[in-house]
Amino acid sequence: MNKYQYKVQGVDYDVEIVDVEGNIAKVSVNGIPFEVELKEPIKASQMPKRPTVKPAAPAAAAAPVAAAPKAEKPAAAAGTGTKIKAPLPGTITEMKVKVGDTVKNGDTVVVLEAMKMQNNIEAECDGTVTSVLVNPGDTVMEGDTLITIG
Repeated sequence: MNKYQYKVQGVDYDVEIVDVEGNIAKVSVNGIPFEVELKEPIKASQMPKRPTVKPAAPAAAAAPVAAAPKAEKPAAAAGTGTKIKAPLPGTITEMKVKVGDTVKNGDTVVVLEAMKMQNNIEAECDGTVTSVLVNPGDTVMEGDTLITIG
């Protein structure tokens, strides 16, 4: 995995190349996964070395970006369910929910600042938050998944 730090128009980005197969690169930008289609495949000599898979460290040893609280009942697998996406580019100013929270259709789940306006992003269905993919201060683009409700 190759990690890079970029600054675009004064905004810092942490970019990690996770995997490259042919002309498709799997990358993570500020912890948000993307698949990027390259115009030309990367030559073998330019390919990042694939990491050796190691067993996960115990939870106490890791410091996750957004730790999920222990749910009393098992939640749906992260990433399954209704994805709540950013309707426009902006900066996350407030998270109103965390993994395991129960939400109702219309509840505000995220506050997104765009063009100096605070925009309440609402749940599109009833359910339980199964994943939170952003943190306050993160910059997001239109269509980026913010949370998932299962």
